Amino acid sequence: MSEQIPNERQSLAREFADFIVHNKAWWMTPIVIVLALMVGFILFAESSPVLPFIYTVI
Repeated sequence: MSEQIPNERQSLAREFADFIVHNKAWWMTPIVIVLALMVGFILFAESSPVLPFIYTVI
């Protein structure tokens, strides 16, 4: 018999991590890390006095 897929709710991040591991798509890992760092930097910069300098860099 075929194995049934469990019907449990997972977070989007956990589901994406399972996808990378199951399909051996390790080349996606650096892309995800860089995107996460960029989002973290933007969220940090919104509430700091560095914000006016970001617009001159971009």
